[in-house]
Amino acid sequence: MKKDKIAIIGLGYVGLPLARLFATKYSVVGFDINRERVAELMSGTDATLEVSEEVLQSVLVKKKSEKKGLFCTTILKDLRDCNYFIITVPTPVDKNNRPVLTPLIKASETVGAVLKKGDTVIYESTVYPGATEEECIPILEKVSGLIFNKDFYAGYSPERINPGDKEHTVDKILKVTSGSTPLIGLKIDELYKSVITAGTHLAPTIKVAEAAKVIENSQRDINIAFVNELAKIFNLMDINTHDVLEAAGTKWNFLPFKPGLVGGHCIGVDPYYLAQKAQEYGYNPEIILAGRRMNDSMGGYVASEVIKTMIQNDIKIKGAEILILGITFKENCPDVRNTKVIDVISALKQYNTNIKIYDPWANVAEVKHEYGLDCVKEIPKNRFDAIVLTVSHNDFKDLNLSALKNDNAIVYDVKNMLPENMKNNGL
Repeated sequence: MKKDKIAIIGLGYVGLPLARLFATKYSVVGFDINRERVAELMSGTDATLEVSEEVLQSVLVKKKSEKKGLFCTTILKDLRDCNYFIITVPTPVDKNNRPVLTPLIKASETVGAVLKKGDTVIYESTVYPGATEEECIPILEKVSGLIFNKDFYAGYSPERINPGDKEHTVDKILKVTSGSTPLIGLKIDELYKSVITAGTHLAPTIKVAEAAKVIENSQRDINIAFVNELAKIFNLMDINTHDVLEAAGTKWNFLPFKPGLVGGHCIGVDPYYLAQKAQEYGYNPEIILAGRRMNDSMGGYVASEVIKTMIQNDIKIKGAEILILGITFKENCPDVRNTKVIDVISALKQYNTNIKIYDPWANVAEVKHEYGLDCVKEIPKNRFDAIVLTVSHNDFKDLNLSALKNDNAIVYDVKNMLPENMKNNGL
């Protein structure tokens, strides 16, 4: 019996760790349209820092093989002898927060061009319930000329990767699986079960698996929106929000969420996928969208609080020098996708302030390309009128803020990372 051979489509934060993991037991072909990314990976380096050089190099093979190992490529024909195709491309939203399925459609076209009888296509990209069967499967059928659930099969297994998290790695996160038929569901479940040490959960349908993923992040988004609203209320009352949360957290069933900027490729995006689908059915999801509005407002709110604190300290606003500590969407991670620090910076610039961004984790070229902003990886030598800690990188814990402050300079701590005696205000 021919051994399973797996193709991973998309080698980003999700695809690469998964490809690496499968490559410990299977022959894996990693496919990405980004030539630089593929060349980087084949040299044994991962710029996302999700997979260490040692771990990556331990599974890399220089050419396709029937034996276990990972071969990365940009050439479509290298995928032809695979029988499992796992699609892990991003699913963003546009400027109006409408889901953008273009990467998913293009990936489906790519796989359709090499699809054979008996093959199985598994989607991991976050989508609204029904997207796999309504949007992706017809493309696979059209491009391949094959018939769904007769010639080829499909499944959905939502990604649960947490970028930058070295504790909850892909193999240690329980995996939800599903298939287009009961038998295919079992086969897909067994495939993931062979490498996921945390185990699997076989959902009854693809739609159930899709819905499970999209509500995971929607639930988290709503909970963070609640504490963000609390932060605004308690700030008016001159009450420390984190002190309140610490006290409330002494109850066994209190959920320990903290206020902050909610960005990234999941929490800041996924609720819109569910909301749009709900609206197509004639239902307006009030709580989901209210949570999104609250969290999307936090960048402007932080900026206004920074300016207010500066005024209270008699700091001239126009021309003020402001240092932003961190631009990634979360701590200890180079990922700048959908970072809400941008909202803080944009709002502060409206006051004609001068912004300096320091982030030892961020890719300077990527920040420039994505947002048109200059970012430095070295501690600035000059002094500032205001310092805004937006991302809680470990690198900032021992930062000598005094050396960066002008007289009367203020420190605003978005993440509640600094001791009380080192900051003037914060969420």
